[in-house]
Amino acid sequence: MKLTILGGGGFRVPLVYGALLGDHAEGRVSRVTLYDSDADRLTAIARVLAEQARDIADAPAVVATTELDEALRGADFVFSAIRVGGLAGRAADERVALDEGVLGQETVGAGGIAYGLRTVPVALDLARRIARTAPQAWVINFTNPAGLVTEAMSRHLGDRVIGICDSPVGLARRVARVLGADPDRAWTDYAGLNHLGWVQGLYVDGRDELPRLLADPALLASFEEGRLFGTELLRSLGAVPNEYLHYYYANREAVRAYQEAEQTRGAFLRVQQEDFYARMRRPGTPARAAWDRTRAEREATYMAENREVAGAGEREESDLESGGYEQVALALMRAVARNERTSLILNVRNRTTLSVLDADAVVEVPCLVDANGAHPVTVSPLPYHAVGLVTAVKAVERAVLEAAGSGSRAAAVQAFALHPLVDSVTVARRLLDQYTEVHPGLAYLDRG
Repeated sequence: MKLTILGGGGFRVPLVYGALLGDHAEGRVSRVTLYDSDADRLTAIARVLAEQARDIADAPAVVATTELDEALRGADFVFSAIRVGGLAGRAADERVALDEGVLGQETVGAGGIAYGLRTVPVALDLARRIARTAPQAWVINFTNPAGLVTEAMSRHLGDRVIGICDSPVGLARRVARVLGADPDRAWTDYAGLNHLGWVQGLYVDGRDELPRLLADPALLASFEEGRLFGTELLRSLGAVPNEYLHYYYANREAVRAYQEAEQTRGAFLRVQQEDFYARMRRPGTPARAAWDRTRAEREATYMAENREVAGAGEREESDLESGGYEQVALALMRAVARNERTSLILNVRNRTTLSVLDADAVVEVPCLVDANGAHPVTVSPLPYHAVGLVTAVKAVERAVLEAAGSGSRAAAVQAFALHPLVDSVTVARRLLDQYTEVHPGLAYLDRG
């Protein structure tokens, strides 16, 4: 089985390859093709993968290329993890927004909209290319903003594109462990959009254990989201929000903390990764050790400003384990390729799962996965406070899709203006003017 990774020079690719190395079942991935437009980054990551595979006899073969059609041809699965504009683009997204007094996070608020406006046209081109060159392939999308990009690609690939994210999976596993349940046996009632969802139930042997968590302050204080949001808010919501909802529930505090920080998250990661890739160009650098050190620092500093605002303290060892998006990707591929039926929280077309959204809207919900793809299952209805945020943000995503498809500047302004964390047409216009100035790739918006 052949897997192609778009963005194959990306820093997190070794996580995916590491997961593949642990899969020895019949029908496993035997060949990994890395595609990237940056040959230096491809070389660096290929070195890390080579060290990972050392002494593993049946390790998947690795091929690196800068030719897209060559990478796609014959692929059974395509894993998309591109970053349009690189980390320099992310840093600019964050800074422009913060200078206007609004959130500039990578996927949330003004920064997420700017990233989407840059990324969706590229994702649409990729989807068309995949449909033409590898029509039999299943596409696993991790490119952010993951829900928006998956919806864009679904317009050409239908249900053969499935979005994944490690955030809800990590949250579900932490909640299960706090309750003393086996995460692999618990079923999580989770619903929303990517980076905008809530755990409304945690079922073990048919019994909802979430009320027990919400009633116990000590249990709530024992894991990251409990410390981040606090007992009072979680009890009032009757749910545990995805960590990204902290940007909504403590927006003013988060914006202030990010404005006062020495550098934005994107700027930090840009410096960190530039250092990593520079070291990888030096002969003799131990590739795996350099990657491990860089990754450990990256994980430990994740959402540091939000934890400071909430008084949540440093990340504990149990919080450093992500949801394992690479394990989600592997489980998804296994289920489809071998009909190993499983349940995963994924980004898929809504159908009738959330009644407040149309059938084609991509949502993040539990799905049953088999050889025919991912099928969303019934979840609890969203409460009104969640409906308000979900429908507002979906309207923003649809405006981004309209702008990306037509070049409409008015639609792009609408996307910024409608977002709950921007809520000003005047600021929206200024944001778009500045983003267009710093990102040449947004010149297409002058068409409308």
